Amino acid sequence: MTAYLNGQFLPLDEARISPLDRGFLFGDGAYEVIPVYARRAFRLEQHLARLQRTLDGIALANPHSAGEWQERLQRVISASEFDDQSVYLQVTRGADNKREQSFPKDLPPTVFIFSTVLPVLTAQRENGIAVLSAVDNRWLRCHLKTVSLLPNVLLRQQAIDVGAAETILLRDGILSEGATSNIFVVKDGVLLAPQRDHRMLAGITYDLVLELAAAHGMPCQLRDIADAELRVADELWLSSSTREVLPITRLDGHPVGTGKPGPAVRKMQAWYSAYRQRVAREGEGGGRGDV
Repeated sequence: MTAYLNGQFLPLDEARISPLDRGFLFGDGAYEVIPVYARRAFRLEQHLARLQRTLDGIALANPHSAGEWQERLQRVISASEFDDQSVYLQVTRGADNKREQSFPKDLPPTVFIFSTVLPVLTAQRENGIAVLSAVDNRWLRCHLKTVSLLPNVLLRQQAIDVGAAETILLRDGILSEGATSNIFVVKDGVLLAPQRDHRMLAGITYDLVLELAAAHGMPCQLRDIADAELRVADELWLSSSTREVLPITRLDGHPVGTGKPGPAVRKMQAWYSAYRQRVAREGEGGGRGDV
């Protein structure tokens, strides 16, 4: 596989960084994961805009313009053997000659890009997944997509250890998000979603789900969602860039709704699939002007 590292395109297994890189020592960096369909980066503009917000939030200058990012990403995408891909990009504050917490001056950032095959999750989309709930014990700047992910890793591992797929996080009894995803609730035909704030990372797929709901007339509310509401939901969904929209059918060992994927998620999956296929054929903005 071809990767990009600090101005060079090279085989992934030849890519090397310094052990003094601040991403390695401090988790001092930002990242994005971008799905690719038919070798077209999906909602690239939105991913790059979120990257910029994260870089601004950690006071790290963006090393590339949007056009430069697009050129580098497309070269990695084109070199892959897969048509549908998951592209990872990361920017850290770079490698100093010492370990010092304060920001070094005039240090070139480390920029890394690589691509893997996009996972196929047909069974999970059709049958749904099991999740756990846990207290959200992360920091209070979860709206930034930084590489400091150990709390998320530990929280999700709780689910993996018992054969579940994800951990739903609750802060002071209020839904924030999943350890690696956003969470939606359906109750009495209304789609409920946590509102954007520092408690959650608003996903690119989270935004698209809300756009599709609005375009197709599905009622939606953005507000705090209490733990108790999760327990009586008609449907729960998970969304992320690489998993799209998955129905959650079991929460903490108990069935969600009927215990099977519900009608609302089937509609959203169909709308999402139609949008994705149009983008793969025509590119972003191609065809109809709506979603």
